[in-house]
Amino acid sequence: MASKNEPESDTDTDAEGGQSGGVQSVERALTVLEILAREGNAGVSEIAEEMGIHKSTVSRLMGSLVSRDMVHQNSERGKYQLGFGILRLASSIPGRLSLVHEARQVLESLAEEFKETVNLAVLRSNYAVNVDQAMGPSTLATYDWVGSLTPLHATSSGKVLLAALEADERDRILKETGLAARTARTITSRKELDAQLLEVAAKGYAVVREEFEIGLNAVAVPVYNHQGTVIGSVSISGPAFRFDPEKIPGLLDSLKEAGLKVSANMGYHRR
Repeated sequence: MASKNEPESDTDTDAEGGQSGGVQSVERALTVLEILAREGNAGVSEIAEEMGIHKSTVSRLMGSLVSRDMVHQNSERGKYQLGFGILRLASSIPGRLSLVHEARQVLESLAEEFKETVNLAVLRSNYAVNVDQAMGPSTLATYDWVGSLTPLHATSSGKVLLAALEADERDRILKETGLAARTARTITSRKELDAQLLEVAAKGYAVVREEFEIGLNAVAVPVYNHQGTVIGSVSISGPAFRFDPEKIPGLLDSLKEAGLKVSANMGYHRR
């Protein structure tokens, strides 16, 4: 590394040629961006001091970053901060992320660990729609739920999605769909459902026991996007005679962690 008091070569190459020098320049530019992201703003001298390189090298890096709008110089203080180019890059990521793709490996791991069926659901047209599924090895876990429209008030995924809605939107949906009884265990009282949704929001998961189908229990957790908005749910379901989500050791913790993993893949930062 060159002395801080001596200008470095413009090429920044080593014995292997210009390619490695180009990689070094990229690494340095990324380090500059990380420093600005951490500090909010910084001057050339501060950055050079932290990176252990000459100020002229930092100035060249800044010139390139400014020209691409990745960095902006404050005209009053002379310090640099992240530019709108970074925002444009970041805003393009969420729209390109596929929830199904980002969740797939997590679903498969859960299904393998607990030997039951795992589903990924989203809210569509007043229903919870299952968009992907990982099957457990049990011979009883054979029903394909992908594409199925399930009522929000009678399913674990539906209750997670309902609990995340604004009150006005929840009212609209429930007025349009009603609270039809799927089984004798289905909650058909709005007051009772609202109380349960408050509990779902507080606990971070929803459990149903034979509310959608006799003999079927399920539990679900939310999936968040980069803005912290609930965009889906991950659920595990199984036969009621053997599957009680709140009594199976480690299941709730693993399911919550799975929901956070998928959320992280979608850009969410846990708080």
